[in-house]
Amino acid sequence: MAVTDEAIGKIKEMIISGALQPGDRLPKEPVLAAQLGLSRNSLREAVKALSLLNVLDVRQGDGTYVSSLEPPLLLEALTFILDLHRDESVLELFQVRAILEPAAAAIAAQLMDDRQVAELRAMLAEPGEHPTVEELVANDLEFHRRIAAATGNSLLCSLIDSLSGRTARARIWRGLTQDSAVERTMAEHLAIVEALEAGDPETARAWATVHISNVTQWLRRAL
Repeated sequence: MAVTDEAIGKIKEMIISGALQPGDRLPKEPVLAAQLGLSRNSLREAVKALSLLNVLDVRQGDGTYVSSLEPPLLLEALTFILDLHRDESVLELFQVRAILEPAAAAIAAQLMDDRQVAELRAMLAEPGEHPTVEELVANDLEFHRRIAAATGNSLLCSLIDSLSGRTARARIWRGLTQDSAVERTMAEHLAIVEALEAGDPETARAWATVHISNVTQWLRRAL
């Protein structure tokens, strides 16, 4: 094991064991290096790597702290990686979305209140008659984000949000507008909302599955 990997592993173990809690300040570099049996250089590299992953927060002139470790923060790196994926990899992304988003819709159908459903329904009209790709992307992201958020499961919500990268969605929406499939896509959004409004988890799951499947099929043809 490389010395930097060893250092990362030891800091990770301190967090997992509870020796370091979210928000805790790490001991000063020479103290922590001695405590973990590491060179200061390997410790420094480990801290740098963990800060890039948002596990640690390096504050110049103040010290290094454990971050909040909240899922949205830790999954930011995943969002960045997914934005760099080539078109072929986007298909794999949609395969994962096809597992998570129907499950989220089913849970949301049992938990969403009338106000949340009404807000979703209102969103369907927001893009207007001649929306730009940017407006469609923003609306689509918010639509799916709200359904995921309604599950009350922060990890599930963060995973779906990470998989719903703006870059990938922009590619899809540009293609859909060229293929005149916007109306069908918005109709599927409406069907999901109606299932949520009815409190019908299985219909919500089914329509979310159809929605993701149709986009996936379009993407396969486009590639």
